[in-house]
Parts: sequence; structure tokens; C-alpha cells
Amino acid sequence: MRDTADLARLDGVAQAELVRRGEVSAAELFAAAVSRIERLNPLLNAVVSVAERASPPARGPFEGVPFLVKDSTPWPGLRWSMGSRLFAHQTTQRQNPYGELLSKCGLVCVGKSATAELGLLSSTETLLEGATHNPWRLSHSASGSSGGSAAAVAAGLVPLAHANDGGGSIRHPASACGVFGFKPSRGRTTTALRGSEFAAMTSDHCISRSVRDSALFLSVTEDGTTYPAVGYVTEPQSRRLRVAAFTRTMVGAEPESAVQAAFDDAVRLLSELGHRVELVQAPLYDSDSLIDAFYLVVGAAVSGVVKLLDHQRGSPVQTHELEPFSWDLLSRFEAVPDALVAARGAFRRAARTYLDVASPFDVVLTPTLSMAPWPLGYLSPLLDADELIARTARAVGYTPIHNVVGSPAMSVPLYFPEDGLPIGVQLAAAPGADGLLLALAHELEQARPWRDRWPLYSAPGLFNLESPDPNL
Repeated sequence: MRDTADLARLDGVAQAELVRRGEVSAAELFAAAVSRIERLNPLLNAVVSVAERASPPARGPFEGVPFLVKDSTPWPGLRWSMGSRLFAHQTTQRQNPYGELLSKCGLVCVGKSATAELGLLSSTETLLEGATHNPWRLSHSASGSSGGSAAAVAAGLVPLAHANDGGGSIRHPASACGVFGFKPSRGRTTTALRGSEFAAMTSDHCISRSVRDSALFLSVTEDGTTYPAVGYVTEPQSRRLRVAAFTRTMVGAEPESAVQAAFDDAVRLLSELGHRVELVQAPLYDSDSLIDAFYLVVGAAVSGVVKLLDHQRGSPVQTHELEPFSWDLLSRFEAVPDALVAARGAFRRAARTYLDVASPFDVVLTPTLSMAPWPLGYLSPLLDADELIARTARAVGYTPIHNVVGSPAMSVPLYFPEDGLPIGVQLAAAPGADGLLLALAHELEQARPWRDRWPLYSAPGLFNLESPDPNL
């Protein structure tokens, strides 16, 4: 069997090729992933449950490749807590249509990755599971809500991990952990969960080290009804793109200096590659109404969960079963008459504002986050709700609009400062233009390879550890 750290350096496509050539078995890949989790997860807290045994893989393009499922989503036989004490003991034996597609392509679920409670926050710090640590610096956040998936992929526990994105929950942790995070267009893929307007804004996909893993993952989960199938995008395209670029967030703020440096670096790289980058005036949103609308939709989702549980078990959900922030969002929703009508109107206005700026261009470039990865606790669910909302708006003011519009967007790990943590940049395209965006990602990966950039607290890093990290 190959060394577990050596296997960790391979992306999913490469691991599947080993299985097809008979050089390693699916069982060996599974055992190696479990070994890495056992050794590294006590430091990272990225994985919240581990499968007892591997299911025999289907003979698909990802045959035998171990991956994680975000704990917002069910998987047969594994605990499905959604990061909440309310569901701490919930399991299911049923597979959903999205999971069936993942199984049919040969992926093997090795466990569940940590999430914020109900996927509500851009942090992965819950009262149920504790905090997920950034493998580049353990005192810092992996962001969220797919922080467990991003930390696990960045650390080499698995080559790719399922994630979902309702306002940036794939892109934020991908940026913070220095990996690739792609959010498909709304309707592009089969839906993992249904039942609320927040779920309708949420796209399921994965976080990966390589663009080809993400592109292959998209090809096996496409729905094909909303848009014609993209298929497996394997290379760049020759067409040069017109790129709109801006740095002001939806609340009118500018990014930190390190983030500005990452953005400027991306502008230079795209220009060197022959793309036409134009600095433009950022969309001018009614930011208060847009923020209120987003949290009203999220509060409606929480309210729906609580009402369903109240009915199913015949007793009300108790205060201690949800985090304070979740209760606050529920209360905000229930205090506003016709809350969803108001939210839909705010979303329509914001979408028009964004498209007025974006429509003349092929791609829009912004930072992914306005801040470098922050210390644990900065977005704690125990903070006062108004303070937490204000901090979130300051940090993540580039990403939610793409969930509102339904466009594809990705965080690309192009910037790794020597004295800091990774900083991603975001690129977005028109709804349905997923293929164009993935082709651009391939080009950027070729120009600025990131696959072999490993944090110290990773399988390749820690298994060869010679000296302690002075930044811990």
C-alpha cells in the first residue's frame, strides 16, 4: 500500500486512476483516509462522524475515492445533526437523489464534515461540536458554513468534500483555507435538500484541491432541466474575456490591505493572460433592505424547522436546543408581517442592480472575503445578534448576491502571503455560464498552480513535521 501522506497529495481524479489500474484498492484508499482523520482531526475538528466501513464503490469516474458529506445533508447510517443540538441524535437510512448520484459515480463516503448550525453562519463554531480550526493556523477560523469540508480538503484528509452555498458557504471557507470552491448556477445540479426559500437559494457542490475534481463532480451531479448540460470541462478555452472588477462590498466598505493586495495580484494575472480587465463602479445596493431580506429568508427556514419539530414530537423546541443566533433570526422573521414578500422585493431590486453592472461583461472579479481569515470567536454564534450581523456583513459582502441572482461563482486560491493565511479571489459569471467559469479556473490553475501548497497541519505537512509552528 502506498504511504498515506503520498496518497493525500493526489486529487480525486488521480486516486481513481490508481484504482482503475489496480495499483491501489478502494479499501486501501478508505483506510488511508480514516488514518489521516484519526491523526489530524483531533487538531482540526473538521470531521464530526466517521463511517465504520466502506461501501463497495460503483464503477464510475470517481471509483473508490473517499470524500466527506457536509453534515447539513443526510447520508445513510451516519448522524445528521446539521451542527445543532436539536438534531444531535438524528440519523437516517434513506438516501436522497443527490446522494444517489454521488454514489453512482464511485465516491465513497468516509464521514461527515462540520457545519455551522443549520448552515447559518460564515463560521464553523457550534455549541454542539465546538470550533473547526484552520489548518494554516489553528487559532484561526476555517470560516463557514462549510468550514469542515474546506479544512479537511486543505489538510489532505480527503481530496474533495461535499459542501453547499446559500450565501457564500462554499466560497468563504475555500478562501480561508486556500482551496478551490465553486458554486454552481441555481438549478444547474440536482437538489440535495428542499423545503424553504433559503434552500432554493442554496447550491450543492464540493470543495476541492484541483479544478478538474470540481469540474468532474459538477458533471456527475448536473440536473439538465434548467440549463443544457455542461459536461466535464477539462481545459481552458482560447477566447479572451471581458472582466469587470471592483472591491467595494455590498455595504459600501473596502477590503483590508492584504485582501486588496490579493485582488490587485489577480487583476495583474488576468491581464497578463490576455483578458481585458476593467475597473468599474461597484453596484450601489440598498444594503439595509438587502441584509434584512437575507436574514428574513434564513429566519423563515429556522421557523419552518421549529414548527415541523413542534408538530412531529408534540412538544415545543426548547431554548437550549438551538443557538441564540438561530432563535434571534426566527424572532426577526416572525415579527415582520409579510416578511417573505418584502424579502423577495428586496432581492429583485438587488438582482437588477447587480446585473446592470455585470451584464456587459463575461466575468466579474472581486475579493471573496473583505478580511483575511479571522481568529476563532470573531463570528461566534454567542455574540449579540446585531453585532454578529454587522461583523458578517463587513466580512462577506461580496458573495450573497450570486445566490440572489442564481449565477455561478468561485473562490480561486491565487494568493498565499508568506507571513499570513491564504486569501482567495472571487470570479462570477452570468447564470448558466458554469462552463465558461470552470474553463477560466483551469487557466488560472495552470498559470498559478496551488495544488502543492500545503499548510503545516496537513497530512503532507504534519507527517513530515520537523519543527513547531511559530504562529500557533
